[in-house]
Amino acid sequence: MDLQLNGKKAFISGSTQGIGFAIAAKLLQEGAEVMINGRNPDKTQNALEQLQQAFPEAKVSAVVADFSKKEEVATLLRSLENIDILINNVGIFDLADFYETPEEDWYQYFEVNVMSGMRLSQKLLPEMIRKNFGRIIFISSESGVNVPENMIHYGMTKAAMAALSNGLSKLTKGTAVTVNTILGGPTYSDGVAHTVAQIAQAQQMDAGQLKQAIIQQSNPHILLQRFIEPDEIAHLAVYLSSPLSIATNGSSLRADSGVLKTV
Repeated sequence: MDLQLNGKKAFISGSTQGIGFAIAAKLLQEGAEVMINGRNPDKTQNALEQLQQAFPEAKVSAVVADFSKKEEVATLLRSLENIDILINNVGIFDLADFYETPEEDWYQYFEVNVMSGMRLSQKLLPEMIRKNFGRIIFISSESGVNVPENMIHYGMTKAAMAALSNGLSKLTKGTAVTVNTILGGPTYSDGVAHTVAQIAQAQQMDAGQLKQAIIQQSNPHILLQRFIEPDEIAHLAVYLSSPLSIATNGSSLRADSGVLKTV
């Protein structure tokens, strides 16, 4: 299927690994021009080189910006022009005891996970509406619907992302611009893989067996019966980036493999 993305320009926040990196690769495969982003210069350069090697004919660039630092975000915003597709993917997460989580952490999570998408959308949405084409996609999580007791600060931000996305979609009425949210399920991102490898080494266990044990303990009813791969989230994101997805707007679409038990 031709997703009609040839020549479209995308910016993906937090895209040097995991879901963001997978989305970048899939968009490049479809002929889009892609700008990736990371906060670490070396890691961002490495991700850029990987994509350039995989897609030597594609147009791909990189920009370093830490979304916890407003001055870096302001510089980034000034550099973004003619963006057709915005993927709000950057985010931080960790397990935390609600009673022990300092107030500063709540503000940091909100700054990175929510305000990043607000500022990027505020910058790019008006131009999308003016030219009558654009796609904004928020990469949220099932944790924003079924908030984990040990990640309340994280789940709060993911719920806020979905609310922001839905509200922004109302501003696109009568245009060929859409704003949607993807609710991802338990995904085997680079960060998760690194943690599993560390635990497996410390406990002298096989990493594959530990990986399966973790998913069975934390999400035994997941229909895949395994972690979701970043590529499996990326496929949905790339479709939503396409002109073919025009009838999907203001939606929260699940890529959670049945982790959310509601209809």
